[in-house]
Amino acid sequence: MKYSKTIYIERINKVTDYVQNNLSESTSLDKLAKISGFSSFYFHRIFTAITGETVNFFTNRLRLEKAARLLKFSSNSTTHIAFECGFSSSATFSRSFKLYFGTTPNNYKKTGVIENSKICKELFPIDEYIIPMTSEQLKENFPVQIKEYPQRHVALIRVIGGYQENRVLNAFEQMVKWAKEMDLFDAGTIFGMSLDDPMVTPKDKYRYEVCLTIPSSVKMNTELNMSAMTMPKCKYAVTRVSGNINIVATATNYLFNDWLINSRYEPEHQHGLEIFLDKNNVCNWNHFDLDICIPIKPLNQY
Repeated sequence: MKYSKTIYIERINKVTDYVQNNLSESTSLDKLAKISGFSSFYFHRIFTAITGETVNFFTNRLRLEKAARLLKFSSNSTTHIAFECGFSSSATFSRSFKLYFGTTPNNYKKTGVIENSKICKELFPIDEYIIPMTSEQLKENFPVQIKEYPQRHVALIRVIGGYQENRVLNAFEQMVKWAKEMDLFDAGTIFGMSLDDPMVTPKDKYRYEVCLTIPSSVKMNTELNMSAMTMPKCKYAVTRVSGNINIVATATNYLFNDWLINSRYEPEHQHGLEIFLDKNNVCNWNHFDLDICIPIKPLNQY
């Protein structure tokens, strides 16, 4: 039997997933309430109780965070990005972006620097973990391969506040225990999946999913807040790392800030993966053996 809060979380997760996948659309509260299955009279109150944000703030934050990623990694114009992210005009987008990030979209596109001190304090300080290396050292240490992964069926546990290490480790421990009990551990691939960008998403809002590939016939353990999804076939840029969190942060930063912008690719609208190569040590975070994967597609020439 499911716990009441588990049911609430599952139903609100359907809404947050829908919003994230339809940021270019203008969606009414009635429609979101219908997706959740909750009364439209109480939906907004329930949404805020589960997520800690109003629907409008959540939607606007995701739109702005997506826009920030596109400004940094896409060659599209600011106006094109504004409409792609659901803003009614470039002027509305610019005002919202400046209010939230403390800088204009055009300035952020040039510098990649967030100037809002409040937002900066809430972000994960990833720059503190990056190891200084020359371009030659980065290329030598983190060679990149292009791989295409087939459609996969996965079990997942979602963690809100993904930079709180104990929460993520607890989810990995639960996933490993369940996989072994279900005799799925040996055949499955364990990976983490970031739903947000640590460069723009506050730490307490950062979402991370602990995943295991499984046969589609397997039933989920709902007491663990576990759900299932099918991931589409996708092409990834992949680099293999072995070392501490500094090595992981440096490799990830290289993939996005150096390799990608000098490649023939741009990000696909999927999530990045961290595939754990040593499944028996997924909870040992003193040393990582990972394939870091970013979803890609051919660069669109506008």
